[in-house]
Amino acid sequence: MPDEPIWDDLSAPAASVLRVDALTLAFGGVKALTNVGFGVAPGSITAVIGPNGAGKTSLFNTISGFYKPAQGRVLFEGEDITRLPAPKRAALGLARSFQNIALFRGMTVLDNIKLGRHAHLKTNVFDALFYLGRARREEAELRRDVEERIIDFLEIDHIRHASVAALPYGLQKRVEMARALAMQPKVLMLDEPVAGMNREETEDMARFILDVRREWGITVLMVEHDMGMVMDLSDHVVVLNFGQVIAQGTPAQVQADPEVIRAYLGAGDVGELRRRLRGGSMAGAA
Repeated sequence: MPDEPIWDDLSAPAASVLRVDALTLAFGGVKALTNVGFGVAPGSITAVIGPNGAGKTSLFNTISGFYKPAQGRVLFEGEDITRLPAPKRAALGLARSFQNIALFRGMTVLDNIKLGRHAHLKTNVFDALFYLGRARREEAELRRDVEERIIDFLEIDHIRHASVAALPYGLQKRVEMARALAMQPKVLMLDEPVAGMNREETEDMARFILDVRREWGITVLMVEHDMGMVMDLSDHVVVLNFGQVIAQGTPAQVQADPEVIRAYLGAGDVGELRRRLRGGSMAGAA
């Protein structure tokens, strides 16, 4: 692959709500990402896929502010956020879940979800300490939003007071998505949202992702290795291999791309790739 940015004209107006330009990430002498560039259209579901070690989670960590790129830019609603720390990106409307569940296991479901709103709270230390007017109002508003909207939407009312540690894996993943939604995101980044789930749990999560986009107007960017789900849900698919974008386009375009077929299969058997896609999963943890 050539070492050139995906976009040559970086001054051109961007139609994307989220965009990465020529993003390069290195750990010592090893490049995890090389000149990665793509855009995420408002209101779309965009999937990032690729074989093991392709750089998908490294890309997510760079976009969300946990890793600092060696070069390139991350733009959110046209603003360069490359140097912003993760909490400030979250406050702008960039929320994410994690490949490995990152909940507070000793806390209840409700308390875990409410923590997602922390980036937007304006209460000062004095108000919070004595639970004065602004603190009371923010707490009441937060509780209404979480209980009447998010918990109801994700169908987890029956476990709101349960300890996260006592929940099965599939429900924990749903709680993590709820916490991300509590951040009031404009773009929801989901890192392998159905990893480790059974078929019924996967179908439920796929429905929630579609409804988040349709009912709440939230743009979704996800890393996922369940290819059946990716091809069913996505408007746009970006394929990484060895830290580089080797293809992007609609699911149909990506399925037929020779580079994608070689990356997954090592041979140009389109029929075999399509059979695997219909079968569901092709391993791809980054």
